[in-house]
Amino acid sequence: MKYFITGITGFAGPHLAQLLLREGHAVHALVRESNGREMDLLDLLDVRELEAISFHYGDLLEYHSLARIFGAEQYDGVFHLAAQSHPPTSFTDPVGTFASNVQGTVNLIDVAQRCQKNCSLMFCSTSEVYGDTGKTIGVLQESLPLRPSNPYAASKAAIDLYMQERCRNGFIRGFTTRAFSHTGPRRGKKFSISWDAYNLALMATGKTTDRVLPVGNLETQRIVIDVRDCVRAYYLLMQNYDNGEAYNVCGDIASVCKMQVFTDKLIEISGLAGVEKRVSDKLYRPIDIQIQVGDTTKICAKTGWKPAIPIEQTLADLYQYWVRKLTT
Repeated sequence: MKYFITGITGFAGPHLAQLLLREGHAVHALVRESNGREMDLLDLLDVRELEAISFHYGDLLEYHSLARIFGAEQYDGVFHLAAQSHPPTSFTDPVGTFASNVQGTVNLIDVAQRCQKNCSLMFCSTSEVYGDTGKTIGVLQESLPLRPSNPYAASKAAIDLYMQERCRNGFIRGFTTRAFSHTGPRRGKKFSISWDAYNLALMATGKTTDRVLPVGNLETQRIVIDVRDCVRAYYLLMQNYDNGEAYNVCGDIASVCKMQVFTDKLIEISGLAGVEKRVSDKLYRPIDIQIQVGDTTKICAKTGWKPAIPIEQTLADLYQYWVRKLTT
């Protein structure tokens, strides 16, 4: 099969590419400029994997570049992962967030509708579209109304609904994933758990002598899974989905815990003594979500998927990723 990935230079994209290559598929990917940015993927992929990917230069906001790319070759599936995905940034730059996440995706969907008649499109939405309803509703099902709590989530909800309409009316074939919290190697340091891992790696590698770890709200509760389990869910759904449906991608309810647990586990993994957690106002979201637990009945019934990687391994791999980045 021949698959196309947007967001290849982001967090989940290279993990997905690695999985697809391992499964024997051809992988094509969109990169914004021919400036060698794809070489940064070598912090996760090996040279052979990188060379196996066919890169196409274009921009989701430039319709003509998408038409050129998708008019030239046919694909079995498109995994649309590209986005401005940082909720705090969406408060400071809602215009840019909506341009990237809404207009860019509308462009992609329209090109797919015109040029890729036999292609399946996966839109990567987010659990953030449910907002803070988990504190009153409990376990979140896909059938719930969307109640976004920040501009990022609102931009994703807009396309979530647009995907449903396009599929329902027969313009495209595809599905939506709503991934809950996930982390692992290559997660950007502006995201909470990776922020902790990065700062601890700074201490461990001697890049700083400061033993103060700035933290945000450690009382919010999440289920966190490994990014490699997350992209495996995307892949399995691409093989078997119901047109226009949304699927939660989340861990088991038994693993929900406060964010402080992940911070403490990372400190333990680092082996550092005397680390002081200190709350920083800069790391608090203007509007936060207290708890998120997703119902995964649909994806489990459709694909048999469930997370397989223990969170301890995920955190250790994330920490070691930052140690390597800081020492090579």
